[in-house]
Amino acid sequence: MRAPIGHFDHATPAPDCLDDLIRPVAEAVRGWHGSVPAEQIVYVDTDPEWADTATFVEHYGRELLERSANCVVVAGKRGGETTLAACVVLSTTRADVNGVVRRQLGARKASFASMDTATGESGMEYGGITPVGLPAAWPVLVDSAVVDLPYVLVGSGRRRGKLLVPGKAFAELPGAVVLEGLGVA
Repeated sequence: MRAPIGHFDHATPAPDCLDDLIRPVAEAVRGWHGSVPAEQIVYVDTDPEWADTATFVEHYGRELLERSANCVVVAGKRGGETTLAACVVLSTTRADVNGVVRRQLGARKASFASMDTATGESGMEYGGITPVGLPAAWPVLVDSAVVDLPYVLVGSGRRRGKLLVPGKAFAELPGAVVLEGLGVA
């Protein structure tokens, strides 16, 4: 199969390679429902040595820079309670944690979750966290610019491999909230 974006040697519909995906991502793909068929989610095998964005786009296609998203885990705190959430923004932007995220979570303070919290609570590897397969109770805040793209490159749950996901599928993830201005330059 040819990948819908980028230049990858191996691209496979995610339902056909569940054994290559980590458990939470494989379970999410297996139980997928919504207007976008699971077969349109594509897994591409990539070298973890090239996982960082600049090196990645140099190797797999410069056009991917404008079609890639980052998924970061944030912690919102209010009155001794902590709410974990994921933010999905284009890789050319950063999540507005102290503005849009804090207000959306109704938090007094919001910050990036520690690496141990992000990986421990998500069951995913740091540097590969994806919104596909996150805990159902987490809000998944998605910048509207991500939803507008035909396909978006995002982590696969580990540093090896990526997912190519139709943009509109992000709006249908459990707990998804699409927000204008979540990603800022």
